[in-house]
Amino acid sequence: RLDKFLKVSRLIKRRTVANEAAMPVVLVNGKTAKASLNVKNGDVLEIQFGNKTVKAEILDVKDTAKKDEAKELFRYL
Repeated sequence: RLDKFLKVSRLIKRRTVANEAAMPVVLVNGKTAKASLNVKNGDVLEIQFGNKTVKAEILDVKDTAKKDEAKELFRYL
């Protein structure tokens, strides 16, 4: 799920915020995504925080990750 990946990867701190943010401000592979979308390796995320956009590629999808491992789940583009 997109909302869970955003939380585990620490791109967004809390899952509730990720769930709310996923509707209008997160694009997966150029398409608007719902929080329940299943993401996979190689997907490109575009997250809009106000007027700033963060673009990242998913490298790995895990259910849980420690803080040190979270950085290895994606890379910034």
